[in-house]
Amino acid sequence: MNTDTDSYAIATSVLNLWYGTFQALYDVNLQIKKEKITSLIGPSGCGKSTFLRSVNRINERLGYARINGSIEVMGKNIYDPSVELLQVRKQVGMVFQKPNPLPLSIRDNILFGHTIHTAGNKLSRSEQDDIVEQALSQVLLWHKVKDRLKDKATGLSLEEQQKLCIARLLPVKPTVLLMDEPCSALDPKGTEAVEELIWELNGQYTILIVTHNMAQARRASEECIFMLMGKVVEHRLTEQLFVAPTEKETADYIEGRYG
Repeated sequence: MNTDTDSYAIATSVLNLWYGTFQALYDVNLQIKKEKITSLIGPSGCGKSTFLRSVNRINERLGYARINGSIEVMGKNIYDPSVELLQVRKQVGMVFQKPNPLPLSIRDNILFGHTIHTAGNKLSRSEQDDIVEQALSQVLLWHKVKDRLKDKATGLSLEEQQKLCIARLLPVKPTVLLMDEPCSALDPKGTEAVEELIWELNGQYTILIVTHNMAQARRASEECIFMLMGKVVEHRLTEQLFVAPTEKETADYIEGRYG
């Protein structure tokens, strides 16, 4: 792999994490490339979501979680005391398994994060309209909802809600989008639509997707990481990992021998 650190959006060094006395991550060393789509696969409980939630510091909400090692995002250690949590959340957006639109209008959902991160910088109505249209256009929703922006976001279909949750992140201009099982609540048609969106966003953001669906990982990512029992087993180009894995554990998982 490329050793140029400037090409990495996320780089971890000897990352360990405990929930109380249970160790969930062991010496995780990863380099995730900028503006690429990387999937993270492995059996339930292997540490995928724990890793994802460490990259935008969600785990620190838990009083019993403890972490050591480092996580750099765009070259900056996000656990350094000088780094503000609000700045991390601005740079690293998170999409969850179940869509979580706010109980507000579609328009207000899009503007919500931008309002928080630009407190004191009041925008004109025209500027707000531009932000809303641009964000919804990026997630391929604008033409579907442009005439009902005042409607409650919770009235959208699950697929549309998930797209809206992605759109809500974009006005604050994140560099990294984390997606934790973003299609698990969707039907096949909705899954296809969200995967299409992920490819539309490719090259504009660094996207890291946790998925249990190996077919989805293969369809919707350029690089793939296989984790097992809190450890990184293999990280390669997606097609290489699925066609010719170098580690026996990876081959066993892909071939359905466990997990």
